[in-house]
Amino acid sequence: MTQESRSSGSSFGRRSFLAGTGAIGAAGALQALMGNTAYAAGPGRGNNRGIQAADNGGYGPLRPARPNGELLLPAGFSYVAFGQTGTPMRDGIPTPGRHDGMAAFAGDDGMIRLVRNHEQSEGAAFTSPSYDSAAAGGTTTLVFDPERMALVDSFPTLSGTIRNCAGGPTPHGSWLTCEESFTGLDAPTPHGYVFEVPADADGPVEPTPYKAMGRFTHEAVAVDPDTGIVYETEDRGSAGFYRFVPDDPQNLGAGGRLQMLAIKEQPRYDTRLGQRAGQPLPVEWVDIADPDPDSNDSLAVFYQGREQGGAVFARLEGAWYGDGSIYINSTSGGDAGLGQVWQYRPTGNSGGQLVLVYESTDPDLLESPDNICVSPNSGGLVLCEDGGGSDMLRGVTTKGEIFDLAALNNSNTSELAGATFSPDGQVLFFNVQTPGITYAVTGPWSRGAL
Repeated sequence: MTQESRSSGSSFGRRSFLAGTGAIGAAGALQALMGNTAYAAGPGRGNNRGIQAADNGGYGPLRPARPNGELLLPAGFSYVAFGQTGTPMRDGIPTPGRHDGMAAFAGDDGMIRLVRNHEQSEGAAFTSPSYDSAAAGGTTTLVFDPERMALVDSFPTLSGTIRNCAGGPTPHGSWLTCEESFTGLDAPTPHGYVFEVPADADGPVEPTPYKAMGRFTHEAVAVDPDTGIVYETEDRGSAGFYRFVPDDPQNLGAGGRLQMLAIKEQPRYDTRLGQRAGQPLPVEWVDIADPDPDSNDSLAVFYQGREQGGAVFARLEGAWYGDGSIYINSTSGGDAGLGQVWQYRPTGNSGGQLVLVYESTDPDLLESPDNICVSPNSGGLVLCEDGGGSDMLRGVTTKGEIFDLAALNNSNTSELAGATFSPDGQVLFFNVQTPGITYAVTGPWSRGAL
């Protein structure tokens, strides 16, 4: 990607990045979570019903929404559906399936650009150029008109990757898409990398793996706009939390250092069980000497960090930046295995604190949180579930109370993914992975917690 495309105008700059990530007020939500849910962080520590938001976060109960009742939403909210699997894009290519992580960017023309992942695996690449012609994953970009609430354009932007699950936006107006996959270096084309897609790309980009960011089973990233450091999650039962310190924050492909989080004076700390919400854990970072190891072991990077005392998590998935913090979802963490939400608050380029802000013990409140985002209106959180039954979007108030935000009004048990607000906070977008649909939700957000 050229320097010109990285700095293509103020609409893709730091201001819209901060608005889109909900930087304002995010720390307040997390601090409230720490204060209000510590007692509910494990079995026998309190009554979980005490953290349910009154009047469902101020929005009231869910009900079939306009226009067709496909979604259950609070009263006054409506939706449009678009970008379905198989529908022809601009060039006639069918829209790929398995919609997953996504971010929204402001365009100069008042449009909203959505860069969307497709968690597809082996098969033919859906466009060219491709990284691997025998890999079916990648990204598409959708141009959405918020005035008409209508899709106006869609086209492929990255092809030939495997299982593009999540990723994250950057302050310089691009989407980092991550392969939740791993193949050894003896494979015809190795996988397990991070790729970059400019939000203003108007067609397929040349796929370039950022090898210095690590080859492992990636999930999501979140970028601190103040330092340019990229935080990375790993979706394995024994997972690390990583950060990439770039040599040039405006050019991630120029290289940098990959490091893994460790807890000071507690080497190989296990965050998966027996944790206490609200208890700060002082952090240090250990270097990964070989981020792209000559190994067929998918945990080769993890073991390097673990050997130096790195901490272990359970299936780290969604990540998002807000008001100086990075917070991440551990999908299967916790004593009940139902999920944890962690906050990491850095101190400059080193150190910082890790805090458990929520751990679910009741699947009716939260089960298997995956993607996460922050409302730019209030700092409240949106969590996408990927559990064993019917999944929902859950909201979290700035008082640390959970409520139901959206659900499918059918028997579909597919995961919900890719929740992201428009930069102005008026439209919430999200995906249903199968059969592959993108929704845009609008309504009286100011009436409640988001």
